[in-house]
Amino acid sequence: MTVVLSLLAAASYGLSDFNGGIFSKRSGPWAVSLVAQLCGTVLVVAFALVDGGSPDRSDLAWALVAGVGNGFGTAFLYRGLASGRMGVVAPVSGVGAVVVPVLVGVVTGERPDLSVWSGVVLALPAIWLVSREPTTTVAGTAAGGSGVLDGVLAGLGFGTLFAALAQIPAEAGFLPLAVNLLVAGVAVVVVAASLRQDWVPRSRWALGGAISGVLGALATGLFQVATHHGYLSVAAVITSLYPAFTVLLAAAVLHERVHRAQGVGMAMCVASVVLVAAG
Repeated sequence: MTVVLSLLAAASYGLSDFNGGIFSKRSGPWAVSLVAQLCGTVLVVAFALVDGGSPDRSDLAWALVAGVGNGFGTAFLYRGLASGRMGVVAPVSGVGAVVVPVLVGVVTGERPDLSVWSGVVLALPAIWLVSREPTTTVAGTAAGGSGVLDGVLAGLGFGTLFAALAQIPAEAGFLPLAVNLLVAGVAVVVVAASLRQDWVPRSRWALGGAISGVLGALATGLFQVATHHGYLSVAAVITSLYPAFTVLLAAAVLHERVHRAQGVGMAMCVASVVLVAAG
């Protein structure tokens, strides 16, 4: 169940990031990020009103930490997607999204078996290989540089999101997830303001962020439920394979070329999932 839910979360994140990158190029990453978080918040609040749940202060505190990581990660991911190739930024962010929660899982006492650890170890170079690209984009602009930096910063944010969400029990319901998304929206504004970037949605294209918001909220909820059924380290590794979905969509829709190294990385991603599932 953990593997299945995590794979669904990865697919939702990948589609969300692809959509966010498309609209960020037209309206600016900060506005799209903000719309995404606010729309996701509205959706999850509706679920929280039906689901109920009884979160305590600790759960809400973890939701706050998750929200900061979520907003920080989304803001830099969308900035990178808007300025560089999706096949660079998204996979690099996936590496950081793996490392942080796996370390937290080990520190908190998780001890997966050898097959699972083999899948975890295989996932890191797999994600990195998927991220390997030429030094220029299809438009002739640099694909590395700030794009890689944005990917690293986004990965640290998402790693924090995953690690914090895993500390919230199922009995807390969906309210902590709504708090996470609302705080993420505030974090996007703070990051944009500190960098003196325009975060106000002024273009109709910014409304495209609503699609990413729905998909992102779905992915985050799936990941959180996945951690309730199994190890955080396993759920984080499988979910962090989301860049493969983004790269495939970029290749199919935007005709970005999938290079040999990326193909090898894709195959390793599949092998990683098989090994984790076998464990």
